[in-house]
Order: sequence, then structure tokens, then C-alpha cells
Amino acid sequence: MMIPVRCFTCGKLVGDKWEEWVKRLQDGEDPDKILDDLGLTRVCCRRMMVSHIDLIDDIIQFSI
Repeated sequence: MMIPVRCFTCGKLVGDKWEEWVKRLQDGEDPDKILDDLGLTRVCCRRMMVSHIDLIDDIIQFSI
């Protein structure tokens, strides 16, 4: 599915950082450094990015 807009626990915006997170991961950067650069210092916000599985491309084929 799509990344939630806000962290479930603290309410910080995380949805706007998703595209940069994926791009930098694919470039081979260290995930810990990326999260620090994006300003995600809380464990709950980091969890939102690290544990998210993007399934929208798999599910969209069944909507037609």
C-alpha cells in the first residue's frame, strides 16, 4: 500500500520523505545515514520507513 502520511505513534510527517528514502536506498547509501539526513531520529518514525512494504503496484492490477 502507500506510505502513511504521518507516523502512527508521534504524528510526525513521514510520507513526504518516502521518495527520497527509496531513491537513496537504491543508490546504495547506508540506511542509518539516510534516516538521520531526513530528520527521522525517533525510533517510531524510523520504523515507519524501514518496515513499509510498497504493495500498490501488485494490488492495482486487481482493481480493473
